[in-house]
Amino acid sequence: MLSNIRIVLVQTFHPGNIGAAARAMKTMGLTELVLVNPRAFPDEEATRLAAGAVDVLEHARCVSTLEEAVSDCVQVVGASARLRSLPLPHFDEPDDMAQQVISNAAQAPVALVFGRERSGLTNDEIRCCTHQVSIPANPEYGILNLSQAVQILAYEVHRAWRTRDTIDFSYQRPLEATPPSREQFLYFQEHLGRLMQQSGFLTQPHARTEEQLQALFARAQPSRKELSLLRGLLSAFESHLPKQ
Repeated sequence: MLSNIRIVLVQTFHPGNIGAAARAMKTMGLTELVLVNPRAFPDEEATRLAAGAVDVLEHARCVSTLEEAVSDCVQVVGASARLRSLPLPHFDEPDDMAQQVISNAAQAPVALVFGRERSGLTNDEIRCCTHQVSIPANPEYGILNLSQAVQILAYEVHRAWRTRDTIDFSYQRPLEATPPSREQFLYFQEHLGRLMQQSGFLTQPHARTEEQLQALFARAQPSRKELSLLRGLLSAFESHLPKQ
């Protein structure tokens, strides 16, 4: 589905913006980049700013007209900060656009089109589109860099894709964040209770202190690694207690 979503950049002036756009695309799982008459491409600045997304640049296509870039697409959404006088369907919110784009991309290619850094898309270019979308921003300063605009719309598309019922998306989590097993947590509670008794911290046999501390650690939801650090801390304290 994501492979059917095409990013089209029209007459990009700064090659660095092409590289930054490629990077924005790859972070959101988009790989198809089409360039319409870029001023300079390939270019070292594009490669430098692409960072780890050079493969997106290497597979980018250069064409001479926007019509050529989108001729096989069933939906073409032009990103525009200024509404033109053309009666195209317009998305006020990018997430509404993304939901429709994802639905169409399940069957055929779709395109998100971005114009020149300073002047955007011309009326003739917008006529090649089926829809328009704007990114809500500060009305007193709604200026977005080209790659920022690509990042925002690419994120909305990826969010619409990953929240579909048919998608089994796994969110990134560090290995250190793995929660402890119930057995490991019980061992920690027993260790904590034993140390509180040995240290003399608990002096009343029916005190609720131990239960309250256990509830505290349960709410904190320490990871397996964090629980191991706490066990090590308890062991260090325990080693300094008088032998019973």
